[in-house]
Amino acid sequence: KKKLKISGRELASVPVQVFGLDKLQVLEMSPERESCLRYRMELLPREISRLRNLTCLYVDSNNLKKIPAEIGTLSHLERLTLSNNSLSSLPPEMGALQRLHSLHLANNSLTELPTPLCQLRSLTFLDVSDNKIGTIPSSIRHLEKLETLLLLFNSLETLPEDICLLRNLHTLWLGNNHLRSLPASFGELVNLDWGYNYCSCNFEGNPLESPPPEICNRGPEEIRDYFLSFHRT
Repeated sequence: KKKLKISGRELASVPVQVFGLDKLQVLEMSPERESCLRYRMELLPREISRLRNLTCLYVDSNNLKKIPAEIGTLSHLERLTLSNNSLSSLPPEMGALQRLHSLHLANNSLTELPTPLCQLRSLTFLDVSDNKIGTIPSSIRHLEKLETLLLLFNSLETLPEDICLLRNLHTLWLGNNHLRSLPASFGELVNLDWGYNYCSCNFEGNPLESPPPEICNRGPEEIRDYFLSFHRT
């Protein structure tokens, strides 16, 4: 079988037999959203490295405190979900997951955007909402394929100018941070969907002063004109 879902009300560990399924492509160890359960697994076993054909690994809503370095050997991994755990850091070996295009890290205990993430050149979806992230490294510019970046409910006070180089961004959620200003080139993110029906660029809950919220909500042209007006004066 190429797909396996492991479930249980008090799931705390993975049966060792799982790691002998070397043809496995999808491994799910997350409770159903509707069940309101939270599993208790604290460690992802190092033996995960034996599942070399994994493309999807779902480990949401557990109690993971650490991801083993062996995660970097899963060279076929395309989707990794680690939301709702207790992670405070990620191993640098995650930078080796060059096929990874979707990474979910919402509701953990991260305090910064880990450098290894900026090495994932194929990443198109990154969710680090509801952590304690206070800084984003300028190396984020290397995520040139990134289309969705969710940074809600963090502690961001500034955005690096290099975030404006992510020209493939279609969705950027920045709500409920501590942002008082945006980078001067923010209006260059012209691929953001600024439509009224789908709010792809969210600033709600920030004490924005430059540009003020009413300017931000009008779209990239208004933001560009706002910053250009300072150069004219």
